[in-house]
Amino acid sequence: KLMTENRFFEKKGPFTLGDIINKLNIEDKEITKSSTLIEDIQNLNTANNNDITFFNSQNYKNEAQKTKAKVCITTQKLKEYLPKNCEKIFVQNVLYALALVSKLFYPKADIDYLDVCLEKPNLIKYQEVQFGKNVLIGNNVEIGKNSVIGNNSIIESNVRIANNCIIGSDVMLKCCEINESVRIQDGSKLGIKGFGFIPLKSKNINMPHIGSVLIMSNVEIGSCCTIDRGSMGNTIIGENTYIDNQVHIAHNVVIGKNCIIAGQVGFAGSSKLGDNVQIGGQAGISGHLSIGNNVSIGGGSGVVKNIPNNSKVMG
Repeated sequence: KLMTENRFFEKKGPFTLGDIINKLNIEDKEITKSSTLIEDIQNLNTANNNDITFFNSQNYKNEAQKTKAKVCITTQKLKEYLPKNCEKIFVQNVLYALALVSKLFYPKADIDYLDVCLEKPNLIKYQEVQFGKNVLIGNNVEIGKNSVIGNNSIIESNVRIANNCIIGSDVMLKCCEINESVRIQDGSKLGIKGFGFIPLKSKNINMPHIGSVLIMSNVEIGSCCTIDRGSMGNTIIGENTYIDNQVHIAHNVVIGKNCIIAGQVGFAGSSKLGDNVQIGGQAGISGHLSIGNNVSIGGGSGVVKNIPNNSKVMG
């Protein structure tokens, strides 16, 4: 079973609510003096009563109504969807405020730093793993029995790889958890920072990506694919899903079980696919969409709205 705790980035804090308000440069005398401790920043559906969260779209009103977060960054227009016992911080730009608070808790997650703790594999520690030449392994890496790591591959710190996996040559894995019997072909990169930023008039602001990539069992990932780690939550590939070459999967995408995705398909952030979905080559999936179960999408299609279960679409 894959664990989902955040162990890839150093977390600072806890911070008082006053500290957070000061970081956001908000003038609220009552909250500024608050000594309430906030442990972490989380999504609406994963936050607990020691966390701060964010809510910026009615698309997530169901999650907002059920959130257990102590504090939420939001707008005046959306406050009615949040529980009464959830304290609200009102801002003009929720995502910009989210970036500032994320950097407060995770100051090293807004860009990808080189993992300086890489070394040649310890053959005593990984006696039942087969390595190619010039493999680099980070600290606290777990690799299961009968797994194979190809030439020139890099496995960064705290990555977990289960039993019977085949990792090709020139592969980079960071911020990843790989379940059993997964095959990753040459040249693929998993767990890199996604294309998340806040466009302001004067400059673009990097959004920290503190999530990870979870690959379930019996998944095949083709060569030269890129799978970005989640920004707040995780990017997830479901069991027995097969992904062709040169597919891009952006941050927070969730793909279900038994899916087949042909070459050069691109997924924008936070879209969700059900089970048994088939997508033809060079299709593009816009962000924050919901694709149902048993859906077939023709090659070259541009998907810009939700698709219900059992649909066949093209164009």
